[in-house]
Amino acid sequence: MHEILVRLNDLFQSMGLQGLALNSFIESFFLVPPPDFLLITMDLAKPEKAMWYATVCTIASALGGAFGYLIGFFGGRPVFNFLFRNKKEQFEGVEKLYNKYGSLAVFFSAFTPIPYKVFTIASGILNMNFLKFMVASFFGRGLRFFIVSAVLMLFGETIKQYIEWVILAVTVVIILFFVILYKKRHAFTTSNISDDEK
Repeated sequence: MHEILVRLNDLFQSMGLQGLALNSFIESFFLVPPPDFLLITMDLAKPEKAMWYATVCTIASALGGAFGYLIGFFGGRPVFNFLFRNKKEQFEGVEKLYNKYGSLAVFFSAFTPIPYKVFTIASGILNMNFLKFMVASFFGRGLRFFIVSAVLMLFGETIKQYIEWVILAVTVVIILFFVILYKKRHAFTTSNISDDEK
């Protein structure tokens, strides 16, 4: 399997920008190497085009996410089980996250190392609002790819090995932001309910 993934990565790399787009599109619903590897290689080769590469990555990946959504919507659980080798607990985990966090679950799967492809297909199966799904996908994927490209454009080869740590740090900051926002909204709602009861 590893050898197949390496060959696929080499194939995408040989295609240049089209390969980056194709890699980003397919990776959103199928088991191919993440586009990050190719994006990093291209960013380091031509830093002046890093933002353009991130844009291509984002658009292609979001469109691939939409395709994954349609696969789930029309194919249902049998397709999910076929693609992910009957990992029932994986789907149940996604479903719990949806019930608790809604489109934020998609955003974090698009941004973090969590398998985005699992969420795209599961979103269609669970009949998630398509517009919310696309917005979450676009911003999640965009934030990830633009951070990678911006950091490499600014710091070059020296920061390459720390990319995942950078993304992890940004993830922690975003999670803290939403936790604080949730607590403030919860406190505001509780306060209003108390005022109404007086």
